[in-house]
Amino acid sequence: MRANGCQVTDQNGAQLDTQYGLLTTIAAEAGLSLSTVSKVVHRRRDVGAATRERVEGLLARYGYVRPGENTPAGTPQIVAVFRDLSGPYTLEVVRGVVDAAEALGVDVLTGTTSVRPISQWLEKCRSERVAGLIIVISMLTDEDQQSIVDHHLPVVLIDPLSAPSQNIPSIGVTNWAGAKDAVSHLIQLGHRRIGMIAGRSHSLTGAARLHGYRAALEEAGIDYDPALVRSTDFDFAEALVVSRRMLLGDAPPTAVFAASDAQALGVLEAARQAGLDVPGDLSVMSFDDTLVAAMACPPLSTIRQPFEELGREATRILLQLSRGERPVSDRIELATRLIQRTSTAPPRGAHTG
Repeated sequence: MRANGCQVTDQNGAQLDTQYGLLTTIAAEAGLSLSTVSKVVHRRRDVGAATRERVEGLLARYGYVRPGENTPAGTPQIVAVFRDLSGPYTLEVVRGVVDAAEALGVDVLTGTTSVRPISQWLEKCRSERVAGLIIVISMLTDEDQQSIVDHHLPVVLIDPLSAPSQNIPSIGVTNWAGAKDAVSHLIQLGHRRIGMIAGRSHSLTGAARLHGYRAALEEAGIDYDPALVRSTDFDFAEALVVSRRMLLGDAPPTAVFAASDAQALGVLEAARQAGLDVPGDLSVMSFDDTLVAAMACPPLSTIRQPFEELGREATRILLQLSRGERPVSDRIELATRLIQRTSTAPPRGAHTG
């Protein structure tokens, strides 16, 4: 039978001979070695953008079909890898990436590093028809980073736990400025004793938000009190435990800034268990503005992350890398915005007039 302009038989040997002959023809016409053409066919990253474009054009003109593909130009696929798929932040980032990919005509495969380490996801990117990886809130080892660089793998990081030592693009938000805005909002309401449920110190995001908290206090002439700061993972359970201890202490805060919505929910529950009214007895300020923020009781004042834009920028840069192009900058920070709801108010008895 005839398919894509080539004589093809149902026997694997004859089909492979036909494909090999076609690639030999393309290599000769392009003035390239067969191995270079083969690299393009297998979507290897160590081929220049101009060479890749020339070979792809010839593959399309000759109607070459890659093994396993039904059409000459299959739908691109990217992989978004998360530490886990639980928590409101993760779900918002997933939604942002999937929506952006759909708009760009790209398929998304999601996975986690809880079972399969990053090194295996990188190997998948090397060996399969994958345009690249988006890695969210993960720690890259030196070996992982070297593998990305050595094999020219298109990889974009969202909120990496540590700054990559190599030139690997990463995307985040203005964590320092956002945290400073959050605490400044509480100060403007009249609060002076402000606690913080911070992220882990080894996290770039957590450290930046803690520094923003401290900067707002310093700007207002308020002494930093380490007894009012507790560090946890960005989750509910730990935040509940440490918040309960803080609120039941000898000199509890009148306001708490939580470094994530999940942690803020822990603060709200700790306040409820302590018999405190929010915001009458305690103001609670958050960071993220995931879907749960507006549904909390009371709805959380928070710093909004642009999740849709995060997903769109990560996907756009990843596709750019897959074409052999470098982004303008290896680090992009998107602006945050203060959202005021009813979990924050002046401290009880404060003069507001």
